Amino acid sequence: METRVAVIGIIVEDYSSAEPLNNILHAYGEYVIGRMGIPYREKKINIISVAVDAPQDVISALSGKIGRLPGVSAKTAYSNFTTPAEQNHA
Repeated sequence: METRVAVIGIIVEDYSSAEPLNNILHAYGEYVIGRMGIPYREKKINIISVAVDAPQDVISALSGKIGRLPGVSAKTAYSNFTTPAEQNHA
């Protein structure tokens, strides 16, 4: 299965969703390349970007779970570049 690099842009307007959001990101941690969070105190929101390298269906599932949290919105930008998923060598 091929993987793609994508960036998920997240806006958190309801701070009570922060812990569930972190739990979701932790569950998908093997796919996360990096993340950056910016608190925008004047507007009382948090802006987060998460870079991932994962199969298309995993990225869609992650973005969907994040977007279903109350007071959270998420949009995903995909690269056109794909790579073969690494094989496990046991």
